[in-house]
Amino acid sequence: MCPNPDEPTCQSVNLALQVIGDKWSGLIITALLDGARRFSELEQELHIGPRTLSQRLDSLEERAIVSKQVFAEAPPRVEYTLTNKGRDLLPILQSMAAWSQKYTV
Repeated sequence: MCPNPDEPTCQSVNLALQVIGDKWSGLIITALLDGARRFSELEQELHIGPRTLSQRLDSLEERAIVSKQVFAEAPPRVEYTLTNKGRDLLPILQSMAAWSQKYTV
């Protein structure tokens, strides 16, 4: 499928892996499929350190996969949700999960 890494198909796969290919981004996206989450909820649910979570959320927000909403409250409340672009990753993540269950479990 990718004999030449400069082929458009190969480049597209590489770009997609840059978005969801690290250790935590896919899990964050999966957690947000159920709806908005606060930072602390993601931290507890995924058992991820705050620095790593913050970096991954910032990266996903920069790529328009996740949106961040800040509520003017005291103390401030911040919620993260998937954008339409982020929700479009659902079939990819489901396919990855199905492949994993078939071949690695």
